[in-house]
Amino acid sequence: MAWKRRAGGGLLALIGFLLSPLSWWNDLVVNVPLAVGAAWLVAWVHPPAFQAAAVVAYWLTNVLGLVLLHKGARQAAGAEKPAMSRRRELLLDLAVSAAYTLLIVLLIQLKVLQPVGDYFAGRR
Repeated sequence: MAWKRRAGGGLLALIGFLLSPLSWWNDLVVNVPLAVGAAWLVAWVHPPAFQAAAVVAYWLTNVLGLVLLHKGARQAAGAEKPAMSRRRELLLDLAVSAAYTLLIVLLIQLKVLQPVGDYFAGRR
């Protein structure tokens, strides 16, 4: 039965990778369509909330991807269950995702990450 647990963990990790920000192509193919679809559902009830719903749904798809990737990799590797409760594990995963998000925001604020044209604007 260990092979089933490992295979299930591998599948979970694959889904997590597809949703995570670790693959360069996932935004266009996976996360943006999911976020827009969720925003459409929210806008059906409250149209002015479309933009906020799209942003929140996009962030949540990335967070869910990181959490699934972590859980799946741990399960596929056959790692023992930690002594933490599920609630503490979830809070830790959310904290790591929030830290990742803050890192991206910091890199944008420091202009390390910026639109492509801005990299070459000073060379004219």
